[in-house]
Formats: sequence, structure tokens, C-alpha cells
Amino acid sequence: MKYDHVVVQTPSLPATQLFLLFHTAGDNPVAMGQIGRWFAEAFPRARVISIGGPEQSGEGAGRQWFASHGDTAQQADSLAAALPDAIATVRHWQQQSGIRAEATALVGFGQGSTLVLESAAAQRDLAGRIVAFSGRYLTLPQRADRRTTIHLIHGDNDATIPLTHAVDAQERLTAMGGDVTLDIVDDLPHAIDDRAMKLALERLQFTVPRRYFDEALGGGTPGKDDVIAMM
Repeated sequence: MKYDHVVVQTPSLPATQLFLLFHTAGDNPVAMGQIGRWFAEAFPRARVISIGGPEQSGEGAGRQWFASHGDTAQQADSLAAALPDAIATVRHWQQQSGIRAEATALVGFGQGSTLVLESAAAQRDLAGRIVAFSGRYLTLPQRADRRTTIHLIHGDNDATIPLTHAVDAQERLTAMGGDVTLDIVDDLPHAIDDRAMKLALERLQFTVPRRYFDEALGGGTPGKDDVIAMM
């Protein structure tokens, strides 16, 4: 399935990076595209695309990726049904842009963060980086792919998706040997502000992915130990 999208930036020179943005439930790709402008400015050689959810969320122009109502099991079923199309969309834009997975960053907010976190958990080597604003795993992962660096950014005053979900995710991934960071923004509710954006850009620009060290130690060839399962 090809989702609606907004092209935030197509560089004049061949793109060297790909940023795909996924909005929260009730939002739309146009609004999330405003967040994309921060990444476009910081990474002028990146192609930046804001993707729109496939389902209408309430009234108006709001969209969603999966059903947010019902109990956890119902939401999990809806999410599982959405993952193949989400993964296919990432692969589509990678192929269309000529950008490999390791040079791809998936950026989500709220429900969009859940979508990209769960997509990367379901599909190995989907992206080199994930930036998850105010998000969560619907179910904590049972394995960690060390070739995907995950940056969790969360407000400590988030009543929609409490901070504890990000803390639990960071602890689980760390325990499994995953490559994860967590930045907590003081007094921030369920939102993205200038402080959160600054943290995201700093992480992308200055945090060296663990896979670079692993490849150097292992001679550059990824092996079976790149995915660590929770026993």
C-alpha cells in the first residue's frame, strides 16, 4: 500500500540520507512535515518525506496508523495488520531514493513512534536510526538489533504516553545489548518542542552508532550476534 505523503526536501545533489516521518494519531503528514523541516535544514543532502496514516481518525483531516481504541490485544491486532504496509512503504522510499537501510532514519511522534519502533522490531535492517518522540512499544521487544540505533525522546509530563514506557524500553533494549539512548525533557507534555528537536538533532549528528564499533571489531562483516534475543 502506498500511503499519502508530503515531500519536505529533495536535495539538488544525489541524496545521501533518507528521513521518513510518521505523525501521531489524529494528525496528518502536512503538519508533521513542519517537523521535517528541522531535519532538512540540518541535513541538506537528505531526502525528507512525511508519510500519512492510512485510516481516518475521528473527524476532519486527522489520520491514524492503527486503531487506538479497545484493549491492548485489540490494538495489537490492528498494529500487526498495519506493519506489512508500513515496512513496504519504508522499502519503497529506500528503493525510490536509492538509499540503503543504514542511511535511513525513521522519525515518529506518538502513535507514529509506536509504528516505527514495532516495524523495526519486526523487520531486521529496516533502518539505521530511529527517533521516537513521545512514543512506546505496544509490547516490549524480545530482541535487539544492534545495527539499528534508537533514540527515545520523551517529556516527563506526558500524560498521553507516560515516560515510564520510554524508560522500560530503554532498560529492556540495554539489557539485550541494543543500541539505544533516552533523553528526558523537563516539564514537556505529549508534544515536540525546540528542546526535543535540539536533542534529536544532536543525537543524529554526534552519537556514533554502535554498529560502527561492532563492524570494526568484527572486520566489517555483520554476524549472527548482531541480533540479541531476550531469553
